[in-house]
Amino acid sequence: MRPFDPKGVFCSIEEGEGLRKTAVRGAGVAIFARGTSFVPQIAATVILARLLTPADFGIVTMVTTFSLVFGSFGLNGFSEAILQREEFTHLLASNLFWVNNGICVILSAVFVAIAPLLALFYHNPLVAQVTVAMSLTIVVGGFGCIHLALLNRAMRFTTVSAINVAAGLVYVVVSIGLALLGWGYWALVAGRVAQGIGTVAGAWLMCRWVPSLPSRVEGTASSVKFATNVYLHFAFNYFTRNTDNLLVGWRYSARALGLYKRAYDLFVLPQAQLLAPISAVVVATLSQLNRDREQYQRYLLSGISVLAFVGMGVGIDFTLVGMDLIRVLLGPGWEEAGRIFVLFGPGIGIMLLYNTHGWIHVSSGRPDRWLRWGVIEFFCTVGLFVLALPWGPAGIAFAWTASFFILLLPSFWYAGKPINMGVGPVVATVWKFFVASAAAGCSTALLIQVVRPFAAMSGVPGALARLSSVSLTFLALYLSAIIALHQGLGPINQTVRLFHDFRPQRQKEASASAVQDLAEIEGRC
Repeated sequence: MRPFDPKGVFCSIEEGEGLRKTAVRGAGVAIFARGTSFVPQIAATVILARLLTPADFGIVTMVTTFSLVFGSFGLNGFSEAILQREEFTHLLASNLFWVNNGICVILSAVFVAIAPLLALFYHNPLVAQVTVAMSLTIVVGGFGCIHLALLNRAMRFTTVSAINVAAGLVYVVVSIGLALLGWGYWALVAGRVAQGIGTVAGAWLMCRWVPSLPSRVEGTASSVKFATNVYLHFAFNYFTRNTDNLLVGWRYSARALGLYKRAYDLFVLPQAQLLAPISAVVVATLSQLNRDREQYQRYLLSGISVLAFVGMGVGIDFTLVGMDLIRVLLGPGWEEAGRIFVLFGPGIGIMLLYNTHGWIHVSSGRPDRWLRWGVIEFFCTVGLFVLALPWGPAGIAFAWTASFFILLLPSFWYAGKPINMGVGPVVATVWKFFVASAAAGCSTALLIQVVRPFAAMSGVPGALARLSSVSLTFLALYLSAIIALHQGLGPINQTVRLFHDFRPQRQKEASASAVQDLAEIEGRC
């Protein structure tokens, strides 16, 4: 793709019906790509859990807790600035490219400088060496950020998804290969660096744009300010979501952190598979609808409805089968991770819904309010972590679940104020899914206590048998409750058709049908 025309102006994208069709196709491709990468990711989890120890994962997590926030300045800042601007030029993109890379170099140097401090904090000298190596990911990541943002602005979601899938496969191959050679935790470090290089290579290959030298261009300062606000919110949000790793690693051990991190990674898996791939699509689409607030709200609630239907069901099901799921995936020696994961389960659906409030802040051009909310979220969630720390990693997991329930409605109230949208429409959209999942979950739990399916079977075969039987029972009860509360198959049919139409191989004929399904969901919202 060549993003700019001969005059240096960003090539226009479709509007109206074309925009909606592109958005639907983009969401479908993004979700399909995540689904494609899901199998190798799970396979890597299963294999690496048997090749490496919990302490190996813990050492790397101690470092990535900091390296990821240092390396995300452009990805969570300039990307949103580029998506949100109505007019965008080659010269402005070039300025942002050099600003972003200069900052990444500085952050990388700072990260190397604090390596001894991190080792001292964690009481582990190995942390310093890993910190120096991981600083490479900060510099490398900066070179692909602007190119990826240009692809997203042009709604080339298929291309971006392909790049992410390929880079993920690079991580899997390098990590497993080096782990087989006995590299230990260095296999995970090398995999991270290789993944970053793969992402940058793919971005430059697919976005045929070469930045020019910096120049004085109107909009540079405002874009940097916008990006800074978004990044500061991300930083607060990131430390909110990683203070748990910090506290567990500091208070307990690398092994305890490794067990906790495996459970946490499964907890956020639905977010990575559902929310993350469609966020860029939704923000790009809603940003084009700012002038029509009624249509903006309908589209927003449509997305929330689908996430509620899927997320609430997945969350309660994972709560019921969590122990056996960990048994199957990670094998012996990881039982404590299963007990931690069960406490994460009830928060999965609420987490998916909560994170959509960021769509409102970014698409409406109010990252300043998103930053302020990030500060509130940080103090609330970290306060819960501190209170729960004496109960170990399991207590931290419970605190996570509690925080999402506490912050959900206030976050939508605050985000919706500038566009005159209260929490009422959100509650009306999701409450039936919440009640249905809770009722089905309680009923399934009672049946398990009475019947105790495959209780005598041990090991992976028994875990698989229990996992499948419990999940099928819950699914039947959940869908029955959805049908009863909605007095029909409406939500189920619309969601099934929407995901069916998302399939890339049926894009041409699916677009009109998918848009129609969205309209039907909008009517219910």
